[in-house]
Amino acid sequence: MNTHPVRVGSCLFTMVDPVRGHEVDYNRWYERDHFYAGCMVGPWLFAGRRWVATRDLKDLRFPADSPLAAPVGTGSYLAVYWVHEGHHDEHFAWSINQVVGLYKSGRGFQHRVHAHTALLHEPWFCYRDDDPVPVELALDHPYRGLAVVAVDPAGGSGPAGVGGLEDHLRAEALPELMDSSAVASMVSWSYVAPASGATDRAPMDLGTPPGPPERRVQLFFLEDDPAEVWPRFRDYGAGLAAAGRGEVVFAAGFRPTVVGTDTYTDRLW
Repeated sequence: MNTHPVRVGSCLFTMVDPVRGHEVDYNRWYERDHFYAGCMVGPWLFAGRRWVATRDLKDLRFPADSPLAAPVGTGSYLAVYWVHEGHHDEHFAWSINQVVGLYKSGRGFQHRVHAHTALLHEPWFCYRDDDPVPVELALDHPYRGLAVVAVDPAGGSGPAGVGGLEDHLRAEALPELMDSSAVASMVSWSYVAPASGATDRAPMDLGTPPGPPERRVQLFFLEDDPAEVWPRFRDYGAGLAAAGRGEVVFAAGFRPTVVGTDTYTDRLW
């Protein structure tokens, strides 16, 4: 199984707010229609999960000003999807046509605002345990939370900046964050450059643009509530800055939605 054929190669990351007053309608539309019709039925997309940031979790976000969420408290719902390695282009060629077709047939939802929707690729992984839940299974495992951390390397996009950050993460920062903690695993991504014309075909504005190629978007899977783990992420960000290796430009915690219910829709604001 160390050479198992199912491997995640890219990710759809979509962070959205319902328009106030439409929280339940948005939750039901996305969960009962769009999650499946717009994503899960597509070729080579093999896992997906929705997450929610209630007001208490939004209050923990840092820094106060972020290029991912403007203002930093936007983005109540996050949906994350895994696309199989080697099939990114095939899936997203299907996806844009599918979503445009759904909107044309009246199966869109206009009362929502994207905070940050982007495609991610080039994953690498870090695990707390010797025999972990693989990231390929993380969206189906009953984790209690997700932490999203975006880091810009000190020194920019050159080898010293990106390589220095990643070496420091592997050798020091991630083990310090994860050891003897509720942080079970991490997958780090870089942005996919938008294809020419792809944004123009989207049926609505997708929020803040993808970040620079050197930015790393990290997803941490948590075995405890994000609020309980959050001091570790504060220390993690401070440690990267103190080491001169990177700057956290967005850090946010999310809980999994309770599928089939409207739980949390009254706690977003």
